[in-house]
Amino acid sequence: MSMRHIVISCALAAAMLPAHAFERPFPPITKRGEIMIGKHPQVVLDGKDRTLSPGAWIRNKQNLIEMPVALYGRKFTVNYTENMEGNIDRVWILSDEEIKKPLPKRDAAK
Repeated sequence: MSMRHIVISCALAAAMLPAHAFERPFPPITKRGEIMIGKHPQVVLDGKDRTLSPGAWIRNKQNLIEMPVALYGRKFTVNYTENMEGNIDRVWILSDEEIKKPLPKRDAAK
């Protein structure tokens, strides 16, 4: 078998892996909550009005970026992080499997 066939076989095998076959790396500062997307940049997080930071992104269950307008009025269980001003800057919509897993452990020394 030539090197070309090996490379093509590996590429095809990788392409056949389902999108959820990887574990998304969430940073140690991640929090979890229920979010409802409002009129951008407003969201409701755990029943409280919050704001998405400028440049914030929302990733769906396939880890693709979603536009807030496409999610308007919908509620999700998410992992999220906040910036220094307290605004939400990164959001990951969780799959059922991810919801069952605990949040990443924070470094106790910090």
